[in-house]
Amino acid sequence: MDVIEVRQLHKRYGTTTAVDDVSFTVGAGEVFGILGPNGAGKTTTVECLTGLRTPDRGVIRVLGLDPRRDRDELRQRVGVQLQESRLPDRQTVGEAMDLYRSFYRRPADGGRLLEMLGLAAKRDTQYRRLSGGQKQRLAIALALVGSPAVAVLDELTTGLDPQARRDTWDLVEHVRDSGVTVVLVTHFMDEAERLCDRLALIDSGRVAAIDTPAGLVARVGAQQRVRFRPSVPLDERLLTDLPEVADLRHHGEQVVVTGSGTVLQAVTSVLALHHVVAHDLRVEQASLDEAYITLTGRRTAR
Repeated sequence: MDVIEVRQLHKRYGTTTAVDDVSFTVGAGEVFGILGPNGAGKTTTVECLTGLRTPDRGVIRVLGLDPRRDRDELRQRVGVQLQESRLPDRQTVGEAMDLYRSFYRRPADGGRLLEMLGLAAKRDTQYRRLSGGQKQRLAIALALVGSPAVAVLDELTTGLDPQARRDTWDLVEHVRDSGVTVVLVTHFMDEAERLCDRLALIDSGRVAAIDTPAGLVARVGAQQRVRFRPSVPLDERLLTDLPEVADLRHHGEQVVVTGSGTVLQAVTSVLALHHVVAHDLRVEQASLDEAYITLTGRRTAR
């Protein structure tokens, strides 16, 4: 069952079109990603979705509610972690949790939520004393304190160190496993590939494609690249004559063979037959990054 439906969403700021007829649906229990570079229209889309901004036209339904007409009810059922969110420096974690719990009819147990997110020991710590990762975990906790059916998380790992990013990813998976539908806004390919069941690729305010991460990669082909440094000069025809090989190129001392099917086995068998050692051998599949570039013509962060 779809819990979110967006049809022909359009939003302009003066002469600039931020969102241009965007359409998508989100199923119950999904982690649905909105992926694109900064300025692509991602944040405007979710701000319209959550009733924080009024679109110029289009139809939006979240849990059957209209974000404009049913704004108060929607806020009871949708948790939001915004890209730019900050609490007063001297407010403690516990004070923030108690304040946000007061906003909801059926709030979650604040103590259990802080425990789940690894913040129980920080209950009396002021916001300014938290690390970047702790601030992000607190933002997620505050998005979940109303026991929402849907959580919208906007660029939640920007600026975090690698370990904090991975810890945050674990939290998102835990939220999804608890039955909450998640809309994840990101410009990081690895984050989208790790977390999202489906993705909408957005570029210049338009949806370029919607599919699973694997489905998006499959759209740009199933070819593989085999990279290696031969131990002795190589007669290229040994490899280019193989039916599995589509292309062979040199990058300095490296040979890069592109092909499909069992190209790796075919190449390594020929090399072994002719006593050529493949140093630094690597096999590369098509990536989500390549799919994004192919489908939108633009590059975003890895």
